[in-house]
Amino acid sequence: MNPSKRTALVFGLSWLLFWTLMVCVAIQDYLRDHGQHLWQPVLWETSSLLTGTALLLLQRHFTRSHDALLATPWRWFARQALWLPMYWVAFVPLAFGMRHGVYALAGQVYQHEPWLDTFVYESLKISVFVGLLIVIRFGVLSYRELLEEKLRVEQSNSLLRQAQLQRLTQQMQPHFLFNALNTISSLMHSDVERADATLIELADVLRTTLELGELHEAPLATEIRLARAYARVMAERYRDRVAIDWRIDDSALACAVPVISVQPLLENIFKHTVERRSERTNIVISASCRAGSLLVRLDDDSGTLAGDEEPGIGLRNVRARIAFLHGAGATLELSQLLPAGVRAEMRLPCAC
Repeated sequence: MNPSKRTALVFGLSWLLFWTLMVCVAIQDYLRDHGQHLWQPVLWETSSLLTGTALLLLQRHFTRSHDALLATPWRWFARQALWLPMYWVAFVPLAFGMRHGVYALAGQVYQHEPWLDTFVYESLKISVFVGLLIVIRFGVLSYRELLEEKLRVEQSNSLLRQAQLQRLTQQMQPHFLFNALNTISSLMHSDVERADATLIELADVLRTTLELGELHEAPLATEIRLARAYARVMAERYRDRVAIDWRIDDSALACAVPVISVQPLLENIFKHTVERRSERTNIVISASCRAGSLLVRLDDDSGTLAGDEEPGIGLRNVRARIAFLHGAGATLELSQLLPAGVRAEMRLPCAC
């Protein structure tokens, strides 16, 4: 059961228990006063229960979106307080109307204080009652938010550790290191300068990965640096078989992205497209800010998106991490381009 449903269940059971006690107390007081009709105290409290429940559910329906204000309590309480006049205006007509109606059906007359006195007294009573409920609701919702945030942090930390381990053991796999070193070894006999440059790029990839440490997010500039270094190493490996065009807007470089999120998308192209073809593959990597969102795209002109092919570990990890960090406000999608090619598109919130 998710936290929202569990919270609603706790509220519901507590609410029913509270009104059960209220009915029992009303019956005891009625019997102490030598009353003869037990249905009367049951009616009094039941009418208050039904009216209070309806008004509270109505308030909750229209203020649920205000839960985002829990971090600023005074704003949250102010929004809740705006609903008090509804209780002052609606509670007495609804609750007392039910009582008068049932009494009339029973051939009796429901007696109470003059209407003005009744409105004032019941409005004060319902204000105190609703105020206590609002305070209790704030405590429960805040505690739920705390637990959910703790869960998100724990899950994010777990995924981050997986990503870092994956960088050094899976996505920076022995076969990649072997291919890179094999490329360097071959170049040593024909072009020492290129071999030296490739070795430097390989070192930069490893250094940048280690520098990210325990960070959850890093500027896009850092991710692009890692992706460029990785691309230069792979370009030496697949020389004349790949061309990369970088189209990165300067305004996007400061945007925060999940650590090690761009490079796996590029690696996915090398693994599923470049390695499988002898012809040249053209890749376009772009990043731009649009209407408060960072849009990162990696397009190739040769890949195909198999419908039954499961996403790799790297893609699943990146998608899960951006979901935990940003929820529904972030996406990572793969799509088929026409006539050929695959697009990887990552959209993240950014105050551009």
